[in-house]
Amino acid sequence: MPMITKNRRATYDYELLERFEAGIKLNGQEVKSVKTNRVSLKGSFVVPHEGELHLINAYIPHYQEQPGVDFDERRSRKLLMSRREIDYLIGKKTHSGLTIVPVSMYTKKGRIKLEIALAKGKKKRDKRRDIAERENKRRIERELKRNI
Repeated sequence: MPMITKNRRATYDYELLERFEAGIKLNGQEVKSVKTNRVSLKGSFVVPHEGELHLINAYIPHYQEQPGVDFDERRSRKLLMSRREIDYLIGKKTHSGLTIVPVSMYTKKGRIKLEIALAKGKKKRDKRRDIAERENKRRIERELKRNI
């Protein structure tokens, strides 16, 4: 499954608890643009609306500029999931104070899929701890490589 894009900010700002796969409803111009890797999930999020989940603020530009065609690059896009999964996510979001964030976009059997996660926001101290752990791990790996 070829990766199209990844939301690196999601793993930095949130602790990802559970991951789900969702289809995404796109029009023809958007599909062509996504398949040429012209998409960004930075700053995007998922919200429930009338019993459905919608991807908000994801940037998918024109495939080709066409004069006279009105195109909103950051429009709301419907996510396609089973009713059971949608109800589960909406219930967790409302009762637990968790949020739903897009993690990555990829293709699977010719279809565009979005990986979303049920997430809990990190505090500043948690982010600092993660950075320190990552730096220590790199330092240890460098030392091991030198000594071998």
